Amino acid sequence: MSRTRFTRRLPAAAAAAGLALAVAACGGESSSSSDGTTVAAADQLKPNADLSKQSVQITVWDGYTPKELPQKAMEQLKIKNVQIQLHETNEVAMTKLTAPGDSGIDVAFVSGQYAQALNEQGLLEPMHHELIPNLANLYPEATQLSYDKGNKYSVPYTWGTTGICYRSDLVKSEPTSWNDLLKPPAWADKKVTMLATERWLALPALKSLGYSINTDKDEELEKAKELLVAQKPHLLRYDDTTFGDRLVSGEAVMAEAWDGWCPTTDPKGNIKFAVPKEGSDLWVDTMVIMKSSKNKEAAHALINYILSPEIHSWAAENINYKVPNKAAMEQVKIAKGSLLGTTPAELLAGEAAIDLGQASTKYTRLQQDVTAS
Repeated sequence: MSRTRFTRRLPAAAAAAGLALAVAACGGESSSSSDGTTVAAADQLKPNADLSKQSVQITVWDGYTPKELPQKAMEQLKIKNVQIQLHETNEVAMTKLTAPGDSGIDVAFVSGQYAQALNEQGLLEPMHHELIPNLANLYPEATQLSYDKGNKYSVPYTWGTTGICYRSDLVKSEPTSWNDLLKPPAWADKKVTMLATERWLALPALKSLGYSINTDKDEELEKAKELLVAQKPHLLRYDDTTFGDRLVSGEAVMAEAWDGWCPTTDPKGNIKFAVPKEGSDLWVDTMVIMKSSKNKEAAHALINYILSPEIHSWAAENINYKVPNKAAMEQVKIAKGSLLGTTPAELLAGEAAIDLGQASTKYTRLQQDVTAS
C-alpha cells in the first residue's frame, strides 16, 4: 500500500480567505428547500446525452484519485476528454472556483464545509440522482451528513475523524481524554504535537470544555484559547504533516491526528489511535459539480464511475482513508492495525464541521493569537 502525503487543509489565514471568497462570489439563481437548505435551480439534463461531445475538467488534490482515471473514464464512458487540475488545499480550490468568470471546472473535490459554502452561493449544480445510480453503493449513513442531507449537491468521497495518535510503548498511561494533550503529564512534556489548522487546532479545547466544534460564541472561543495558550509551552510543535514520522522516531509520544495519517500499521505495532471520551469530529471530502459546467451529463457520469467499487476502493487502498461506499469497502483488504475498519456508525458519532460563514474569522483570530503567544 502506498500512501501519498497531501494537504487537505491550510492554516488560518488561507482558510478564512477561501471562505470569504465564497461569500463574496456572485452565484447563480437559488432557492430554499423545505428543510432550509439553499438549492440552486437545476438544469434540465439529457440522460442519453452524447458524452463523446463533452469534456470534463476536474480539480482535485494530488494523489487523491488513480492516475489512470482520465484514460479509463474516456475509454469506458466514451467522454471526449477528461483532464485533471491539481490543487494543494481547499483554499486554493475555492480561489479557483469563486473567481469571476467561468473557471472551466466541471467537477471539484472539496471538503464538506467548503461544498456547503459553494452551494449557499448558488455555485453548485444540484445532483441529478437519476444519473448517478451508483449512489446506491453508499452506506445509508453517507446520505445523512449534516451539511448536505440527502446528497442534494455533493457526493462524499472519503471520510474520517480526528483523535490522539500515540506510541503505546512510550506512554505511561494510554490517552483517553483531550486533556491528555492539552495538559500533558511530565513524562510527555514537549513530546506532544497539535494540528495547526484553525478548526482542528480549536477542536480538542472545545470538546474538552463541552462545546460544539462549530461554536461562534465569543466566550466559548475565549475559554478554548486560554487552554491552548496554556498548553503551548508544553508542546513539541504544531505539526499538520510530519507528526506520524515523529511518532515513529519516538521524538513525539502523542499527537493530535487525522485518523488516516496515524501510522497504526507501522511494522512494530506500537502506534495506536484513540478517539477521546469527550468526542471528536466527522470530516468528509466530497465531489461537486459546478453550476457553470457545460458538460453536466459527463460530469454526472464521471462521478457515477468513481462510485463504482473498482475505482472507489482505490482511495482506501492507496491513501488509507475510509470511503463511504459499502460495496467498495467490502473489496478492501484491511491490514492488521488499520483504522479502515472503523464503522460508519462510529464515524457519525462525531460532530461534522460546517461552514460558519463570516464567523470563521473568529477561528482565524484564535489560531493567530495562540500561535503568536
